[in-house]
Amino acid sequence: MSELIDLSYEIYQGMPIYPGDREVELINNKKIMRDGYCNHNLKMGMHTGTHLDLPAHMLEDVRNAADISLNNLSGQTKLIYAAGQKIIKVKPDYQKLIEKNDIVIIYTGFAEEYGNQKYYRQHPVISEELADLLIAKEVKLLGFDMPSPDYSPFKIHQKLFENDIFILENLCNLEKLLGLESFKLFVFPLKVRAEAAPCRVAAEI
Repeated sequence: MSELIDLSYEIYQGMPIYPGDREVELINNKKIMRDGYCNHNLKMGMHTGTHLDLPAHMLEDVRNAADISLNNLSGQTKLIYAAGQKIIKVKPDYQKLIEKNDIVIIYTGFAEEYGNQKYYRQHPVISEELADLLIAKEVKLLGFDMPSPDYSPFKIHQKLFENDIFILENLCNLEKLLGLESFKLFVFPLKVRAEAAPCRVAAEI
């Protein structure tokens, strides 16, 4: 029997944010003992926690998260092991491993630093060579357990977006997938009219 592994971070008041983003506010403004029911209000940026980046994040693209079919965000997924690599480069077996329309997930182990400034300031980066391979293979989605594939001026972001590859940032629990080369991934972003969206992400194993 298959099992779903949750790869998404919880959303909560004061959770880690990318430097410069707004703080998360999750306010319990109605309480059962006082008001007869419970209610929360949430204020957060779209690039907080586990989230999907779309080309409109950095390009003139009219599509927003509400436009994207869930069929484009789920499917066969290949896991790349890249722990200890500051620059994630191509390995010979990637040519055979990665197929057209795959989702590619990169395990770096850097989720261990989530909540520390190091997570945002010293995370690994994806090489242009690897980005070029993903483009040549026509993958539809790239995800990883770090906050970004690059640093300013965000050339890898732009290169992937220009080739219609979506980016899934801040995944967790990828260590539970180690040893699997292939599995099915399900990505459910908020149906929000924005260039990005917080997501619930699960792997079926």
